Amino acid sequence: MYIKEIISLIEDYAPLKLQASFDNSGLLCGDPERELTSILLCIDVTEEVVKEAIDKGHNLIISHHPLIFSGLKHITPATYVERCVIDAIKHDITIYAAHTNMDVVANGVSGRMADKLDLYHRQVLQPEGDPMAGNGFGIIGKLQQPVESMAFLQQVKEIFRCDRLRYTTPHTPSIQRVAVCGGAGASFFKQALAGQADIYISGDFKYHDFFLTENRIMIADIGHYESEQFTKEIFYEILTKKISKFAVQFSEINTNPIKYL
Repeated sequence: MYIKEIISLIEDYAPLKLQASFDNSGLLCGDPERELTSILLCIDVTEEVVKEAIDKGHNLIISHHPLIFSGLKHITPATYVERCVIDAIKHDITIYAAHTNMDVVANGVSGRMADKLDLYHRQVLQPEGDPMAGNGFGIIGKLQQPVESMAFLQQVKEIFRCDRLRYTTPHTPSIQRVAVCGGAGASFFKQALAGQADIYISGDFKYHDFFLTENRIMIADIGHYESEQFTKEIFYEILTKKISKFAVQFSEINTNPIKYL
């Protein structure tokens, strides 16, 4: 099997045309005509991840976040991005990213968050493109049963493996209607509020964003990485329907750059 065939599987699920205008999803480095050896799945490409691919003999890295986000004017050892590109080229490793196209596609990043919380009666928080396709950013849905607010927050902390999370004071004794958005979801706060969510779970809220709740909705900032970490599972499920599970591995590197005391 060739690398381009693997890329086709990802793009059949999350077409590149769905990515945001600012994004740089797709083939970032390497030759798609090469025969595949094995695949390493990750959220971010770092030097440690590239070394892991080299050490384990993977010649394709599939990440959620693009290694190259804006244009490179030179390729020198000056930055980690350039060093990753140099090492990948030197060892014939292809790098591919599925970012906002995987965010926006139905059953993408936010859909996986909703799966983890077992939400039903789901709707897209911010529809994009053809309304019949069901694509867009974020998901809003319901829990099977109401859960006491702080108990639910503790469940969220455990499910998303958060060292810490930031939240606003609960405005209601229990939670049932839940909005989620993978990554930086603060810009869709108004949609969560309009959807009458009891809580909005996402990442990258700024200090002043928390004032916007005005005792109408609860915000839970679980962290950018934490909200997107299960994207690797989506990649794995797409690929192992067609190829051997032994050819696809999760990176063992935790690429979350944020640490907590």
